[in-house]
Amino acid sequence: MDVVTGVIKANFPTRISFAVTSKIDSRTILGEQGAEQLLGMGDMLYMASGGKIIRVHGPFVSDNEVQDIVDHLKMQGDPNYMEEITKEDENSSTESHDETEDEENDRYNQAIIQRDQKVSTSYIQRQLRIGYNRAANIVERMEKEGIVSAPNYSGKREILVE
Repeated sequence: MDVVTGVIKANFPTRISFAVTSKIDSRTILGEQGAEQLLGMGDMLYMASGGKIIRVHGPFVSDNEVQDIVDHLKMQGDPNYMEEITKEDENSSTESHDETEDEENDRYNQAIIQRDQKVSTSYIQRQLRIGYNRAANIVERMEKEGIVSAPNYSGKREILVE
C-alpha cells in the first residue's frame, strides 16, 4: 500500500529527506535510494523540481539549545503586546447576539434548506459562506428543533418541515 500517492508526489516537486531507516522509505520520499545512508543531525538530500538530488547539510539545533534561547529571551523582560493586534474584535462570536437577530438567522437558514431541499453541514457552509463549526452547530440545532432528521446510516438527513 502506498503511503504517499503519485498525486501527492506530483504536488510536491521539491522534496527534502532526512535520514530514514530503509531504502524503501528513501524511494517513497525521493523516488530513489540514498537517504538511508545519511548521518543525521542536519544531513539531508534535497531534490529540486528538476529531479536532481543534492546532498546538503542544514544546521542542527537540539531541543536543549532551543530551550536555552527561549529562556534567554524570556529573561529579557515582560512581553510588550501591540493592543491593536491583541484586542478582541467587537463582532466576536463569543459575544451574545440579539434574540431577534438569532430568530432572523434561523428563519433564513430554514428558508435555504426548504427552498433547495438539501441539508448538510458542507451545504450550509457553502450557502452561508461560514466555517465548518458554525455550520455544524446550525445543522445540530435544526435537528434539536425538529426541522431536520438525525442522519441515517449513510449520513443523509431529511427535511421534516414544509
